[in-house]
Amino acid sequence: MIPGFTGGTLDRADRIRHDSEAFAAAAGDWRAKLLKLENFEPELDEAGQLGWTSLADAPDDAELVLLGLDGDKPHFAAFTPGMRAPAGRSMRLFGLLDRFAPGEAATYAAARSVLDWHSRHQFCANCGTQTVMFRAGWGRSCPNCHAEHFPRVDPVVIMIAEHDGRALLGRQPAWPAGRYSALAGFLEPGESIEEAVAREIMEEAGVRVSNVRYIASQPWPFPSSLMMACVGMAEDDRITLDTNELEDAIWVPREEVQRVLAGGEGSFLAPPPYAIAHTLLEAWAKG
Repeated sequence: MIPGFTGGTLDRADRIRHDSEAFAAAAGDWRAKLLKLENFEPELDEAGQLGWTSLADAPDDAELVLLGLDGDKPHFAAFTPGMRAPAGRSMRLFGLLDRFAPGEAATYAAARSVLDWHSRHQFCANCGTQTVMFRAGWGRSCPNCHAEHFPRVDPVVIMIAEHDGRALLGRQPAWPAGRYSALAGFLEPGESIEEAVAREIMEEAGVRVSNVRYIASQPWPFPSSLMMACVGMAEDDRITLDTNELEDAIWVPREEVQRVLAGGEGSFLAPPPYAIAHTLLEAWAKG
């Protein structure tokens, strides 16, 4: 299994992040590349490869974030004051998500998430002073209280309950007609992954689960989550729906899930291949 937004090919070069001289040398390398982004959206060629340009095209007020090395060639993203990620995802971006060549989506996910973090964390959470970028763009430091802040990742569990060879799927009203997917929710402080899975399924569908097992994970750059896919065994199949969370929930037999994932017809529309929910359903469908 290779979930979407994984399999990045750049060396993240942590050694350069700790070395200001090495970072300056990378930024001065004539071969260095700058990721092309327009309103946080990438440029892709016909082969699904990301578009890059030279650092000469970076705005004068841009700060560089080192994404990593391809061999020994540095690759950067540019943060400019006032950058703000759009609240939603455009139809153009939805179309691009199906077109990424292997590994390219991972590079985009890293760039989008860290730039979005910079845009929303300009001030110190400790004293309120405006912070400055450091560590090759992978941190911000406070010149007043000297606190250091680093890009955050929000952990999310995404899961299906299994009962008698069937998977529990739900849908939200904003989704395309007929789409059903795995249930999901953020981990809360003081909670394990297994406990969060059981709580979320109980809260959203009223189904009690145990024997939770982990399947796979995926970074989700909207804005910066780590999706952890799991399966839990349900004690029974009675559904008590929380309509604040879900519009509907259904039990789907394994044979139907297999058929829908293979492109056949069924009672639901599967999540897109780049989503970890699709990977989770594939893993479950294969037993």
